[in-house]
Amino acid sequence: MQVRAAREQDMPAIRHLTEAAFGQPDEADLVDRLIADNDAVISLVAEHDGTLAGHVMFSHMTAPMRALGLAPVSVLPAYQRQGVGTALIRQGLGIAAETGWQAVFVLGDPGYYTRFGFSPDAAKGFQNAFAGPHFMALALVPDALPTTGAVSYAAAFG
Repeated sequence: MQVRAAREQDMPAIRHLTEAAFGQPDEADLVDRLIADNDAVISLVAEHDGTLAGHVMFSHMTAPMRALGLAPVSVLPAYQRQGVGTALIRQGLGIAAETGWQAVFVLGDPGYYTRFGFSPDAAKGFQNAFAGPHFMALALVPDALPTTGAVSYAAAFG
């Protein structure tokens, strides 16, 4: 499996795999809107034998630091539970750190995302429409997360 930057010609396959992963078009519509609004920062695909097996997107957030939102993570059902999502997230976080982003936020299952270093406690002081036990933060550089502040995802999440 190869993880690489998504290309414009990948968009139909990304849409297909995102719809298949979630069983509905909402997350695929989110990807399209993030791209159309120029809010997509990192978009990666996992390719296996010529098939796009997965996709991850990181988008701009409004925050008191340089922050990205991680969502969605999509993996074709036939490739789920084989490390595709993990590989996409790890590479995306590495790119985010290398390109000067200070923090990443995610809304999801703590049982899954804490393995990457995300923490609900790190996000507790931030006001957000999605605040709660599933809203998590990860500092990409030491002391990047203030203890309080307001953060918001790109408009496409609204």
